[in-house]
Amino acid sequence: MGQRRLAVPGRLSIWQPVHLGKDESGRPVRVGLTERMVLIAGEPGGGKSGAINLIVGHAALSTDCRLILVDGKQVELGAWRGCADQFVGPDIELANKVLAGLRQEMDERYDALLDAGRRKISPDSEVPPIVVVFDELAYFSATVGDRKQQNEFTTGVRDLVARGRAAGVIVVAATQRPSADIIPTSLRDLFGYRWAFRCTTDASSDIVLGHGWAARGYTATDIDPAARGIGWLLAEGGIPRRMRAAYLTDAQVRELAALAAERRLSAGGIA
Repeated sequence: MGQRRLAVPGRLSIWQPVHLGKDESGRPVRVGLTERMVLIAGEPGGGKSGAINLIVGHAALSTDCRLILVDGKQVELGAWRGCADQFVGPDIELANKVLAGLRQEMDERYDALLDAGRRKISPDSEVPPIVVVFDELAYFSATVGDRKQQNEFTTGVRDLVARGRAAGVIVVAATQRPSADIIPTSLRDLFGYRWAFRCTTDASSDIVLGHGWAARGYTATDIDPAARGIGWLLAEGGIPRRMRAAYLTDAQVRELAALAAERRLSAGGIA
């Protein structure tokens, strides 16, 4: 049988919930991005890349937001680079420059909110949210560059995650295991939404979802290693949900990325 043709999405908005897949009961799982930051983690092959493509795809097709992609491997997010306002590959110096620019813009947005007597960016603000996606976060925080550059990167990301929400900055970060030596606890604990794919130990699962969930029966160690795309999502409701992420093939990613680039060009970058 041939590959099922991908349905062409209608006009999307970053203010709309993102479709992530289905839960164990077959119900669609959708989450809003504008109120929380997202951390995605799990062992290699568990489904992180597929999950992050769902979020990036929604953002790319939403011409009412800006999109910044930071990818240490280049190839995971590379298909979407034609849709991005900025694309950063394995270059920690450039990544830190981009983060510095975002922090400055965030400060300027807060000055504007203060002058306008508003507390946060909203759909009627006419200020586009900025979606910032990192994959693989650990490459910049613990692998490439010297300690000073790594600390500068981690400090920049922490600031965006801590202060970005009200300024319309949405951070999505993926890594394999966000342990303290890779991502400081002070940063990891700021992510309101957690998505854990297959992990090898309860401790690793708790690092992603938060301390104590494994003891209550919510552990990513119970996921079959062959069950790619199965994970535990901690988002709205405050209780982890076991779900299967929707899946986009490489061909579908290319098709959606081309469509998104065309729409963004027609919209002049941001509608």
